[in-house]
Amino acid sequence: MNTRSLRRWTWVHTWTSLISMLFLLMLCITGLPLIFHEEIDDLFEQSVKAPELAPGTAANATLDQVLQAARQARPNEHPLFIFWREENPNVTAIAMSPKLIPDPGQFANVSVDTRTAAVLGQEPPHFGVMDIILKIHKDMFTGLPGELFLGFMGLLLVASIVSGIVVYAPFMRRLDFGTIRRSSKKLAWLDLHNMVGMVTLVWLLVVGFTGTLNTLSTPMFDLWRMQQLPKLLGPFQGMAVAAPPPLDAALAAVRARLPDARITSVTLPTAGRFGSPQHLVVWTKGDTPITSRLFTPTLVSANAALDVTVPDMPWFLRTIQVSRPLHFGDYGGLPLKILWALLDLLAIAVLVSGIYLWFARKKFFAGRTATAPSRATAQPVLNSEQA
Repeated sequence: MNTRSLRRWTWVHTWTSLISMLFLLMLCITGLPLIFHEEIDDLFEQSVKAPELAPGTAANATLDQVLQAARQARPNEHPLFIFWREENPNVTAIAMSPKLIPDPGQFANVSVDTRTAAVLGQEPPHFGVMDIILKIHKDMFTGLPGELFLGFMGLLLVASIVSGIVVYAPFMRRLDFGTIRRSSKKLAWLDLHNMVGMVTLVWLLVVGFTGTLNTLSTPMFDLWRMQQLPKLLGPFQGMAVAAPPPLDAALAAVRARLPDARITSVTLPTAGRFGSPQHLVVWTKGDTPITSRLFTPTLVSANAALDVTVPDMPWFLRTIQVSRPLHFGDYGGLPLKILWALLDLLAIAVLVSGIYLWFARKKFFAGRTATAPSRATAQPVLNSEQA
């Protein structure tokens, strides 16, 4: 590589790293507890558990009876969603809101025993520590603009890694992998930065790229909604909100249409932007390691026919859905989460050492300018010290 090309790649690596570094450090620090969000929630949050049933207890409640129990628990509110958690299959949660079109997050969850329709507890809206961390990690409390900005920082991370490989590869051929030169503190930090960067190289590329994909989920889903749903729901917009059809019969119709799917949640008829006034929206996912990450909305008409419509999900939404577990490392159990956390800590070390090297470089050139003004246009430190 000639000197001119090396300078260009060095410029790209320096500025993509500097612009994104502080934000990436924030993402790595906030991402660390998010890797273990399930374990942290289980440790600090009191989840409602279904009790052991006494022998002879009737345990054949229908989903319509479960919904009615939630309505009786909060008679002046409207049911919005019904959902189930895999770790607690005997509990059905119903989100209730005082408004037909609720404010974001302003709904209470009523937990009902799936078997007996007994109300087990009510959880008012709350915004805990993990919610705050997730909000900072996702969009820094600035909504979609912040989400897209952090996605751009992810692209800068990818550019920084690629340019770093181009810049350092010619010099690192002269050293055995893992060599830490101790002739100066700055060289030791530089070698440590390069070595840890190479160890985390693939992981950083995967996390940076999938993180960028995740920031596109909201606009991409809205794009699909604008293109696909008006064809299906256009005739029903503006109509009065229908009463829910018999829920057990509706879910049976979905299972008949998608026999390999697992139902995760149901959105009741609503005038809100997340549903339809004349349909149930039944969300399903597959039962294999890959398809369990792919969620599909299924529309069930709120009439006696119970017509089932399965909209086609475009490839870009499928790609985003598959990228999420790769980003958070939550698809391989606790061992993979521990590995993700260790790699996250190494990434923090790369970022901190990069910040140190930048300030050390500025100090280096300031010293040379003071002692030898005629050499103020010296070559970049990476080139001069590793040549």
